[in-house]
Amino acid sequence: MSGTTLSAAAAAGTAGEAFARPATTGYFELNSGGAGRFTFNLKAGNHEVILTSKVYKTRQDALHDIEAVRRNSLIAARFERNVSKDNAPYFVLLADNGQTLGRSEMYGTRAAMENGIQSVMAHGGSTFVKGLG
Repeated sequence: MSGTTLSAAAAAGTAGEAFARPATTGYFELNSGGAGRFTFNLKAGNHEVILTSKVYKTRQDALHDIEAVRRNSLIAARFERNVSKDNAPYFVLLADNGQTLGRSEMYGTRAAMENGIQSVMAHGGSTFVKGLG
């Protein structure tokens, strides 16, 4: 797998974490779309997408929010649980200022959604970013 890791400062995490984040095999994948737009996905070690970002105007904005995902993905209160119009559970990861950092897929059950949240909590600390090159 080719890619780049975030800075050591970015990898340090946030002060006040109650417990250490487990080792992760997940990674972020930065994608460039048309008209210079960027998105990212957080992928688990099995390469499944577990969180999808919004569209960003610049690469730097996308990288900034990848770092925000790292900081916020360990905090359970940052996960907003929702239900779609079709009654499919999904979640949104929020930054400390309330802005959306990413959202999940639509799940078949609430239990599956909770497993998705646990996966983001486990893999969101990854410092590996594919697609920077």
